Amino acid sequence: MTSDDIARPDGTRSIETLTALSPDRTEAVLGLLAEAARHDGHQAVSEQGRLQLRGGERQGVSHLLLTVGDELVGYAQLEDTDPVEAPAAELVVHPAHRGQGHGRALGSALLAASGKRLRVWAHGGHTAARHLAQVLGLTLFRELRQMRRPLTGLELSEPVLPEGVTVRTFVPGQDDAAWLAVNAAAFAHHPEQGSLTQRDLDDRKAEPWFDPAGFFLAFRGDELVGFHWTKVHATEQLGEVYVLGVRPGAQGGGLGKALTTIGLRHLRAQELPTAMLYVDADNQAAVAVYEGLGFVTHETDLMYRTET
Repeated sequence: MTSDDIARPDGTRSIETLTALSPDRTEAVLGLLAEAARHDGHQAVSEQGRLQLRGGERQGVSHLLLTVGDELVGYAQLEDTDPVEAPAAELVVHPAHRGQGHGRALGSALLAASGKRLRVWAHGGHTAARHLAQVLGLTLFRELRQMRRPLTGLELSEPVLPEGVTVRTFVPGQDDAAWLAVNAAAFAHHPEQGSLTQRDLDDRKAEPWFDPAGFFLAFRGDELVGFHWTKVHATEQLGEVYVLGVRPGAQGGGLGKALTTIGLRHLRAQELPTAMLYVDADNQAAVAVYEGLGFVTHETDLMYRTET
């Protein structure tokens, strides 16, 4: 572990940078994230970031804890694992401690730690986050939409699979390697999803929401050519199009549409009232498909970066 301090003249604010968190510190950060989510209506740190809080050190991941006295009031995570892109970060300040410069202090620490090559997510795209990005000299370069539609009353015709393609559900352990390979190929352009490892998959398989019955795999013979992994957010009563991918070379022929339909029919069968998904705003073809299925934009996550 390593640590650095950034303090005000009165010495009450400090930032410690760690490569792994103790169980007590992990729980403190999760508590901070939960309080911020209750206030903001959404998570300030992504699912991947929350999973990376547990399980000890992870290559390229560091945690910045901002305290005032003995109280944890801010958290940031920096991930430097992409061989091409700048390090990516997320940060949050406790709702009761905002407007006191803590976000700027965390942002400045992230800039210093990344050598001023930085990408930062602003989940929900709130005005305060836009202002902080401007103060830090960051510019907007990516927009991720969360889209939703009611599942009640959703009319879905029987899915039509391309000739020779069959679908079954995921078998943990048996299908891991094949899924990771197709996921990497299908999302080679996507810095987060395409880089998932066996450890990342294992993290998700260990989560309470994981259900292989909602994880659909499409095969042509013995070759995995596509998948639709759904997720149920039980507390929010949301069904998610979690990850939908088709192997390059197997696109076209309606496989993506068929897999989408299979997943949505599964979520509707769980008697969930609403479906959600995430899609990059510049992926106009995917946006058009989802809009055609009745999805509309619910909220937007923005990513800012230093000038390159």
